Amino acid sequence: MTTTFLKGALLASVLILPVGLAQAQDDDRAILTMVPQQLTAWVENYNPFNTTTVLPTVIDFMYEPLVIFNALQGGTPEYRLAESYEYSDDLLTLTFTLREGLSWSDGEPLTANDVAFTFNLIKDFPALDTRAVWPKLESVTATDDRTIEFKLTEVDAGLIYQLVQVYAVPEHVWAEVEDPVTYTNPDHVASGAMSEIERFTPQEYIQCRNPEYWDAESLHVDCLRLPQLANNDQVLAAAANGELDWFGSFLPDIERTYVGLDPDHHGYWFPSGSPVYFSLNMTTEDPGLNEAFNDVAFRRAFSMAMDREAMVDIAGYGYPTVNDYPSGLGRAYHTWNNPEVEVEYGQYTEFDIEGAQAILEEAGYADADGDGFIDSPSGEPIAFDIIVPNGWTDWVNTVQLAVEGLNALGINATMQTPESPAWTDQLIAGDYQAAINSVTTGVTPHYFLDQALHSRHIGQSRFQSARYSNPELDEALDAFNTTIDPDEQQEFMNEIQMLVAEDMPVVWVFDNPLWYEYNTTRFTGFFNADNPVARPVDYSGVPERLLHLLALRPVED
Repeated sequence: MTTTFLKGALLASVLILPVGLAQAQDDDRAILTMVPQQLTAWVENYNPFNTTTVLPTVIDFMYEPLVIFNALQGGTPEYRLAESYEYSDDLLTLTFTLREGLSWSDGEPLTANDVAFTFNLIKDFPALDTRAVWPKLESVTATDDRTIEFKLTEVDAGLIYQLVQVYAVPEHVWAEVEDPVTYTNPDHVASGAMSEIERFTPQEYIQCRNPEYWDAESLHVDCLRLPQLANNDQVLAAAANGELDWFGSFLPDIERTYVGLDPDHHGYWFPSGSPVYFSLNMTTEDPGLNEAFNDVAFRRAFSMAMDREAMVDIAGYGYPTVNDYPSGLGRAYHTWNNPEVEVEYGQYTEFDIEGAQAILEEAGYADADGDGFIDSPSGEPIAFDIIVPNGWTDWVNTVQLAVEGLNALGINATMQTPESPAWTDQLIAGDYQAAINSVTTGVTPHYFLDQALHSRHIGQSRFQSARYSNPELDEALDAFNTTIDPDEQQEFMNEIQMLVAEDMPVVWVFDNPLWYEYNTTRFTGFFNADNPVARPVDYSGVPERLLHLLALRPVED
């Protein structure tokens, strides 16, 4: 964005006060304006099992989870609808106890029967099982009004993190729904802090307090206001105008374009988020690429051609965090780190073109045909495209830097920019050569390592784009969830890290930031680097955002 354009955009945003903000300013209630999602129009869908058109404030705010596991605090449980949970000695039964006196927003009691009904509903309609819990469950039963018993088909200590993100719905409403998959839940009855839709249009909706909320004393925000904003430029204009309280967006040169406009109130915090990596398709039919991509020496040389600092500082405006952990663990999960891995394999994540060349020469890679690029040890040419979604500017620039490093190493790499849906399809189908990718994170590092590297995910999601298969790593990943003992889990994680670093199945480069900005003009209590209570983002998929909402306090006039 040019300086001239930026000044014009900011001036326009200052001169034109949005109608929604003017209305909010005339309201005596504590109305918080947030932007958890960017899109062209809101769709009125309150079905918590929908993953496409559902409004972004339905789960966590309209429907409350049983427990929130605070990932930033090592997975500490923050109890919500449930007050406790416990495992049986054999770890095959998991029992939750609900709080006393819970109610739905219509005043009807919220009991264990509702929770059991919900889980059995998604069993009957598998399209609702978005957390994929039923393949690992034998039964879900309410043993009394406050107790729910989950029987597992096998020991899986990680399943609890998925179970608590299945949001209970009221049996007295949903039992009458003929098709819960397409149901938009127009007359919703909810359990969460913000259950009431006061206003809805495709351009804005306002969601207000639940009159029956069990934790009303902790809630100091009266309503959430969600303006429809389609892209980063629109978010920047609204943020610069002071309209937004809580949001998360890529803002170029944030110190100047946002913080500098009101340094007393505008702030941001970008803790480490999803790991970003390059994957080399190990099942490609190209003989030269198949030979190279399945050779750990080539993958190590590839890694050493990555200028991770430049990727963060230049391509990412300094927002991401370098991931130079040979295991891919990243700083967000440093408490799990196995220091022996760095000692043994740390050299392979350092930017070192000469060192990479030495590795390739020793492994037999040379320019056999005189075209200026190396060929495989058997003499097959090596040439490949790295795919990156069109328009993902920071990633496109990252791939350009990667290509520069690889070319300097004598590797014939180029870039292609398919549209995002095509990129995703290619990764899932294995119809590509090399790619930049990222993987979602969970409470422990096991979740993202399993998603990206376990062979059972090949062809099932874009995360396992390398199509890598290692029975020893699969076994170690599976073993991690056979215990809930922290010391035993650490031992398994140490082994997992060593196996990953030794074989380098993907090339980790940095961790995406968790995009998060805030404005303290109207509210205080925002999480930040000085108040790192939990992951601070407001978008769906991070349950800790409920803890954030409950921490906010309106500024007294």
